[in-house]
Amino acid sequence: MRTKILTAVAALAFMAACSSAPEDTGSTGASGATSSSSYGSGQGTVSTGAQPGSWEYVQQTAGDRVFFELDSSSLTAEGRQTLSVQADFLRANPAQRIVIEGHADERGTREYNLALGDRRATAAKNYLVALGISPDRIETISYGKERPAVLGSDEAAWAQNRRAVTVLVN
Repeated sequence: MRTKILTAVAALAFMAACSSAPEDTGSTGASGATSSSSYGSGQGTVSTGAQPGSWEYVQQTAGDRVFFELDSSSLTAEGRQTLSVQADFLRANPAQRIVIEGHADERGTREYNLALGDRRATAAKNYLVALGISPDRIETISYGKERPAVLGSDEAAWAQNRRAVTVLVN
């Protein structure tokens, strides 16, 4: 009888440990504030929790990075769209300066990837300049494969590491 009770208690404890809390539909940002997004809801609004016109709003709605194909520094249509939103922010904030960091995945030599990262950062800079942003406000730097966003040796990780990241300079 005692073993049956202990078995029942153990089974209940095991099932209780397997239960989960309901998922929260909002997301917690870096500031700890909860925000919710309603992309594609058909309402034509985007609720991010960030103040419209702020860099945080740009990061949440368009992003601060553009991605590239393998061994390429050509901007994709999505990358050009992201940079266009960044250009809108920079036009609204004429004193703001930025650094564009060029990155590559782990394949290739260090020297090759530094040059590729430089070409990617320069491609993003040139697009912003073509949109009317002064080149004096934009610096570029290449990190090559030295600062991966994602660790891994598969296509999913490599795709996240082939990027140019826009960083605000205070």
